[in-house]
Amino acid sequence: MKKVMSLLLVLVLGFALMACGGDDDNGENGGTDLDEAEGLTGSISVQVEEDWLPIYEAARDRVLEDNPDATIEFIQTPSFDHLDVLDSTDPTNEDVADLYAIPADRIFGLYQNDALAALDALELADSVGGFADYEAGLGGNFVINDEYMAFPMNIETLINFANTANAEDLGIDLGSEIEFTDLEPEEMLIPVFDAWFGVAFTNSADVEFLGHDENDELYSDLTQDFADLDPEKQAVFEALFDYWQAHHEAGTDLWDEEAAWGYMDSEFTTGGNTALRIEGPWSTGNLSSQAGDGEDLDILPLSQVTINGNPMAHWQGGWGLVLNSRIEMDEDQMLLGHRMIEEIMNTDYAVEFFEASGKIMENVDASVYTESDELSDTDKEVIAAVIESYNEAPARPLFTEWGQVWDTWKNGMLSWSAVEPANVEEAYQEIQASFEAMMLNY
Repeated sequence: MKKVMSLLLVLVLGFALMACGGDDDNGENGGTDLDEAEGLTGSISVQVEEDWLPIYEAARDRVLEDNPDATIEFIQTPSFDHLDVLDSTDPTNEDVADLYAIPADRIFGLYQNDALAALDALELADSVGGFADYEAGLGGNFVINDEYMAFPMNIETLINFANTANAEDLGIDLGSEIEFTDLEPEEMLIPVFDAWFGVAFTNSADVEFLGHDENDELYSDLTQDFADLDPEKQAVFEALFDYWQAHHEAGTDLWDEEAAWGYMDSEFTTGGNTALRIEGPWSTGNLSSQAGDGEDLDILPLSQVTINGNPMAHWQGGWGLVLNSRIEMDEDQMLLGHRMIEEIMNTDYAVEFFEASGKIMENVDASVYTESDELSDTDKEVIAAVIESYNEAPARPLFTEWGQVWDTWKNGMLSWSAVEPANVEEAYQEIQASFEAMMLNY
């Protein structure tokens, strides 16, 4: 079948490994085939969401075929609930699984809290297959201090959802490039005060909310004066200010962090004033129901909408599978954990994986999904748009300090409705003040 992990994945056996003569830092020497790693007797627990059970159970069955004396038990719980348990206790808690899923932005915090065991990810990637350049993708983002702390589970990014009936009524051509600044204020609704959506604007002009300079020092573009910003970055804030001003004068709920979501749902419904929204693939069902139960729904890559001529871009985000640090000293448990990851991510079952979880594997060609007889046309359109948008997006910032950006951006943006700036310079000053306050922490 496929290759399994080398014994390098158990770092505590360092002396034994050196005795075997392996000196390849990438863990590619001294490995054993999965078929040779039969007879494992370890026991691990695996966190699984209810909808994922069918694919996880099938993966477990494949692992246990060659390891009948091993035990793999499931802890059925939503991923974020599971992380809440970990955050409030520690990795030794029996309610925290040995193998579990995490969103990419949790990787640094869990690493700093010594919650994770390092993986033999390159061997896993070779075994699972399909990675054109593992280091250049999500897998490379999971490297901390030269250790691989998670294995890519799925990619995610934002895409455009269109209500075709509304677009036709509004005279919007969904078959060509759409310039955001040419649209009427309600024709495309985006809760830009939420940085998760706001970066689709700012990434179009490479605005850096928080990054590292050449000296690895933290910096933010948004502490600069407006006059010192590059013209493309100024133009983004001009578009944002015009967008806010139009909605403020019209008295809509778009700048209300509580009411905005219901407002957007109402206007996107067939017969409303909105033709376009940006969302993740997980919102397909909800938006489909608003768009004539899918009859009026179309899916577009994010880059089809431009801001001042520059394509919108979100992030290369996603999820990873990790192993609990408490098992890193047990060879059988580590091997069993790697073996389970390999079977969960078995690309032969990529379509079933998507059907159960809504997750798109990074290492599976789009044609596997689009040529499937098991997926709906809408699912195929969503997958194709996600893959295209993901490939055009920058990597998501995962370092811990970035977590402060969420409220910093939101507070600055929401302040506009209270301050009522008269022009873009005054509006930007609210953002600048918010980010200057944040940067005092660094």
